[in-house]
Amino acid sequence: MYLPRKYQKTDNSYIFEFIKKHPFATVVSQGNRLLATHLPVLTEGTAENFRLFSHMANHNEQLQFVQDQSEALLIFHGAHGYVSSSWYSEKNISTWDYSAVHINVRITRQTEGELESSLEKLVHHFEKDQKQPLMYHDIPKPMLDEHLPLITGFWCEILHIDAIAKLHQGYPKEDVFSVIEHLAAEKDPEAQKLKNDIQKEHGL
Repeated sequence: MYLPRKYQKTDNSYIFEFIKKHPFATVVSQGNRLLATHLPVLTEGTAENFRLFSHMANHNEQLQFVQDQSEALLIFHGAHGYVSSSWYSEKNISTWDYSAVHINVRITRQTEGELESSLEKLVHHFEKDQKQPLMYHDIPKPMLDEHLPLITGFWCEILHIDAIAKLHQGYPKEDVFSVIEHLAAEKDPEAQKLKNDIQKEHGL
């Protein structure tokens, strides 16, 4: 990752909360060519000491390269968007604001019991705020028995983390305010999320 110092994020709490807020990750590994799969990835532990877990379909060609002790790159994306230089008080170069976390991990495949426990946590994580949540043990057993053999769970031990939040740090305040106002006027929900991230970064 290209990581200018002014955009770098090193705080463990920031990184941990970012992953929890943006759990749909891109999992990249080296096979006969570079391969990537988009998966929900959850945390287990605390901001100071955590590991990650997910699962993959057995018919996915990438799975043969997601073996014990293999390395993978997990990419978590935050809100992002184009920023026009026409929004600035003086002529400048247009840019793209974004945030992301890259984590190099070492893979360990889960046992069947660990996979079931992980699926319980995964379903609970995304169902708990539903009006009528359907938890893991509410799924008919025959359906679980049919689908469990078709997926493989895995743990991700963290080897290295890079985190970035490029949110107009170092720009004049008047330009930051203008960027926020222009993003607020856009109908795209992603622009609204980016606006909120910029406001938070600048304490506005």
